[in-house]
Amino acid sequence: MLASGSGTTLQALLDAAGDPAYGAKVVAVGSDKPAARALERARAAGVEAFAVALADCPDLVAWNAALADAVAAHAPDLVVCAGFMRILSPDFLARFPSRVVNTHPALLPSFPGAHAVADALAYGVRVSGVTVHLVDEGVDTGPVVAQAAVPLHADDDEAALQRRIQDVERPLYVEAVGRLAREGWTVQGRTVRFG
Repeated sequence: MLASGSGTTLQALLDAAGDPAYGAKVVAVGSDKPAARALERARAAGVEAFAVALADCPDLVAWNAALADAVAAHAPDLVVCAGFMRILSPDFLARFPSRVVNTHPALLPSFPGAHAVADALAYGVRVSGVTVHLVDEGVDTGPVVAQAAVPLHADDDEAALQRRIQDVERPLYVEAVGRLAREGWTVQGRTVRFG
């Protein structure tokens, strides 16, 4: 798993992985921030944790290569981004084709990018949501694994909508990652098929 922040989504996945029936095991947690709380959560769960800081690399190309090497050393079947706040390069993604998964706080393809919640509010939509998707070379353009809707309330501001989306995001992500691990998946065009 890759995480940049406090690791609340990571914790939900660690908790789920504690049940053998879940079907997925967290083999390592990596971060771009050596002091990320997510790394502490991983260590507390007995999971190996590592950091590859951008400041320790000469440029983004070298950082992506170093991160890919660190991830590959753990031979993951799936690379799960759990609040990882960096865009992964095409070279990184080529090392793990159709095996990097992420979430996005909108119903893609609507409102891609870093400001999805604010963009949805500004547009005046009545329904937003969350998307679990495979990561490709675009920004939030990969094939959809799962989605769930979150209705907007008349008094919503960005913080309130973000909280409600996160309440839906965590269980959806936990379910989707578990299902990918238990059933396997293929990608046909833009469609992710389980089994």
